[in-house]
Amino acid sequence: MEVDYQEGYIRSSRGVQLFTCRWLPISSSPKALVFLCHGCFRSSSLIAQFLHYFVTLSLLFVSLLIAGYGMECSGFMKGCGIKLATAGFGVFGLDYEGHGRSMGARCYIKKFNQIIADCDQFFKSICEPEEYRDKCRFLYGESMGGAVSLLLHRKDPTFWDGAVLVAPMCKISEKVKPHPVVVNILTRVEEVIPKWKIVPTKDVIDSAFKDPIKREQIRSNKLIYQDKPRLKTALELLRTSMELENNLSMVKLPFFVLHGEADTVTDPEVSRALYERAGSTDKTIKLYPGMWHGLTAGEPDDNVEAVFADIIAWLDRRRVCRARNQSEQSPLRASWMVVERSPDSPVAAKRRPPPRGRFLCGLKGRTQHHSPM
Repeated sequence: MEVDYQEGYIRSSRGVQLFTCRWLPISSSPKALVFLCHGCFRSSSLIAQFLHYFVTLSLLFVSLLIAGYGMECSGFMKGCGIKLATAGFGVFGLDYEGHGRSMGARCYIKKFNQIIADCDQFFKSICEPEEYRDKCRFLYGESMGGAVSLLLHRKDPTFWDGAVLVAPMCKISEKVKPHPVVVNILTRVEEVIPKWKIVPTKDVIDSAFKDPIKREQIRSNKLIYQDKPRLKTALELLRTSMELENNLSMVKLPFFVLHGEADTVTDPEVSRALYERAGSTDKTIKLYPGMWHGLTAGEPDDNVEAVFADIIAWLDRRRVCRARNQSEQSPLRASWMVVERSPDSPVAAKRRPPPRGRFLCGLKGRTQHHSPM
């Protein structure tokens, strides 16, 4: 199927010019709408060295994994847009303020809620025309984009029909959660030096993307921010991760969470915890043996094709929605759930009510390299 690619700009409620893009099937109307929440390649101990200079508790604040940090839609997520549009979906992306081709201080997140508000405004504007009004609406989030997707759902729980979450960011590791004293110290100085660029540790491009050619293509993408991270950005991501940890039981929409079992950037057990603890009655998880963090952009072609085949199959099973009107309040819901694991760690698929209790879903506190696969 041929694909039509379009670019444009919108203005946020704050007057910031934001870049948008879309991939549309040419030969037919989209069978459903997919909205991209972009993710990242960088995931490093962003604040560890900073704390080393200020407090002896520095090791408690390593691995604020900035998942989603510095990425963009038109380049990094181009393959995703083309594959989904080729399968018949309308795909829409927005570069967050300060990211990619959007205006704003590079990779400076003043308030994470501003990202949510901008995405909510743009995505809903796409759904307003009559031609799209009755289409199913899916969120697609990678890394930090997973957090954006979950917060968009929480902002308007009845609007979305499902979400695809690829190694989503939900929290930092329990092993390195910052001590309240450390957070308090940083909070006191963040308004004084909010854009201060923290000295980072080594990035983990080599650990996130298995295919060496794709790894270098990502590294050479000039739209991706590869400078030092900013203090307030790091703290906003920390707060967002911790808030999600405390509220993921509020997730009710159907979702498909995917994770590479050999991922050393974000812990695959985190995605499993999300699956176990979320309140959705239609939820699916798949862990891919031997695959790394970059499931959709950093694996060999055969692996990428297999991942997208699973994503498209999941979307196709849920794209037949009820006709929409302004009075409808019930989100699309199914009554089954599937767990797919590697052969050496089988988990039987079964029906059960959503589990109760506190969950742990977050980012991993290690960045070691993989051995060759």
